[in-house]
Amino acid sequence: MEVIDRKYMKRALALARRGVGKTAPNPAVGCVIVKDGIIVGEGWHKKAGEPHAEAEALVMAGEMARGADAYVTLEPCCHTGRTPPCSKALAEAGVKRVIAGMSDPNPMVNGNGVKYLESKGIMVYLGMMEEECRNINRGFIKQMTKGVPYITYKCAMTLDGRIATYSGDSRWISSAESRKRGHRLRALSDAVMVGVDTVISDDPLLTVRDVKGRNPVRIILDSRLRTAENSAIIESTRLGEAGTIIATISTDEALTRRYLDKGVSILHCAELDGRVDPVDMLERLGERGINSILLEGGGKVAGELLKLGLIDECLFFYAPLAAGGDGYPAFAINGISEIASAYRFRISQISKSGCDIMVRAFPEKLCSQD
Repeated sequence: MEVIDRKYMKRALALARRGVGKTAPNPAVGCVIVKDGIIVGEGWHKKAGEPHAEAEALVMAGEMARGADAYVTLEPCCHTGRTPPCSKALAEAGVKRVIAGMSDPNPMVNGNGVKYLESKGIMVYLGMMEEECRNINRGFIKQMTKGVPYITYKCAMTLDGRIATYSGDSRWISSAESRKRGHRLRALSDAVMVGVDTVISDDPLLTVRDVKGRNPVRIILDSRLRTAENSAIIESTRLGEAGTIIATISTDEALTRRYLDKGVSILHCAELDGRVDPVDMLERLGERGINSILLEGGGKVAGELLKLGLIDECLFFYAPLAAGGDGYPAFAINGISEIASAYRFRISQISKSGCDIMVRAFPEKLCSQD
């Protein structure tokens, strides 16, 4: 039976992945309803406020849901939010068995959905392909358990670890294939974040190109409001192409108003050592419904977040180049005199990306959470 159950859970996972990066602050969820070995209903959560995966699958299944098995990647909810509780809908539809990939970390659900279903005489199996189900909702899990978004640091660098030459030139270190992967990562993230120095030196747009997908919110870490008002990001915000948030400690009301007039959202954060407090910033972003952030630069921001233990995973694209010792490092961290004090990572994946090498790694202190 487990082989058959895995088959249908794989389908539910495939459906759930269609919603990754589109459902925040909600999780991405897929559901498949099976009766007599035939899929009679399926669905996935497309956007916050729209029907949940179970509701879509039940509509498709109709009366065939009675006596059927429901495969869902996340424990069915048991509270009323923007939509009715899915556990109640499954019970009223008459399903006989629910196979769920993982428990819901939301305190309002966490185990209560299972209890409700069991109280209605429905058999529940929890934990089918749990690791795969957790992987697609790392941002949601982090937000629910830690109160801050999941951060992935993506950067292209030379073989000697430089993300730019001494003059700041970085176009293009990585191959076309790696850049395309980067755009795909943007499309799967709720937000993409850079420091103001990256905006000043590169004038990036930070939108999704070369792949299908919606543009994430752009976040600029800009303590003193140095972002040029005619920069590509601000202009595209004014044109409505993508949203932008500037995190700052500045109290310059006139400058703030000029940004607001262009459609930019200003996030006033607590101060830490004369700069934006990263923890306070992330908590505020989480409150805005941002579950996942793709950090794209630069080395100062990455170094600061690494030191604070706020980076969850890294995707490094190593190009077959050497830029020399006076180039910019991926992590601008000073003062490490001994290897024993160096930051350590667990490498989980190494693969080719065009002519580059892609390395996926997790900061060591987070390995137990992966």
